[in-house]
Amino acid sequence: MYIAAPFSIMFAPHTMPPTPTPTPTPTAPADFSDLPSPPKVLLVEDDPNLGSVLQDFLELKGCTVARRTDGAAGLDAATAGGYTLYVFDIMLPKKDGFTLARDVRAFDTQTPIIFLTARGKVEDKIEGFQAGCDDYLPKPFSMDELVLRMKAVLRRVAQGNQNTHSTAPADESYTLGTLQFDYGRRVLHTPAGEVNLTTREADLLRLLAQNTGNVVRRELALKLIWGDDSYFNARSMDVFISKLRKYLGADPALKLMNVHGTGYKLLLS
Repeated sequence: MYIAAPFSIMFAPHTMPPTPTPTPTPTAPADFSDLPSPPKVLLVEDDPNLGSVLQDFLELKGCTVARRTDGAAGLDAATAGGYTLYVFDIMLPKKDGFTLARDVRAFDTQTPIIFLTARGKVEDKIEGFQAGCDDYLPKPFSMDELVLRMKAVLRRVAQGNQNTHSTAPADESYTLGTLQFDYGRRVLHTPAGEVNLTTREADLLRLLAQNTGNVVRRELALKLIWGDDSYFNARSMDVFISKLRKYLGADPALKLMNVHGTGYKLLLS
């Protein structure tokens, strides 16, 4: 009897086409190469390990960094001047970061301040903005995020100066009741003396003064002065409104009113 030999069928392996490599999405470089000049940073951080790491990292990115380890030494360095950005811890010996920022703002209303801190509660952030900071980064944080936040703050300040003060007349001023607001010098003259304003305080007060008696829409003020109307910026503006209301309180006839759900109105009764 004839028995056929078993047989097998061989299949050629199926070759899959190669998976295309996705094109990476362009991102902003986490360094300062796209700025006109690298920042000159005053870093005040009492933790020797973190301070050393931050200084080395920022210098590697091209910054010039002066480091101090307590608030009193930080104030001395800031008084000497020459910095384009301040980076402060909050829990500092001799003088805490909030106090340091307030002291610096007494003579320097322009140089931006970034807080680095383990204190991340909303109340702490509000106090930080009230002290005069421009940004607030809770620990732990990414070094690349710090660089990008530094760049964002520096750009906002530069853009604000270009869009407002460069085009404003040097003698631009506003009479607000018994107060005189010198926008060019960022000074509010009150019966009790002069109040030096930060860039954003001056820009916000100018917007309100230009629209005295009319509602300034919240989202408009945020986009004109902060660049966008995000929740974080909205909370920051609330702090600035409170500070302006305090300054304007030198004349009881001036009222800075909240218009619920809409914005703010400056009134002279």
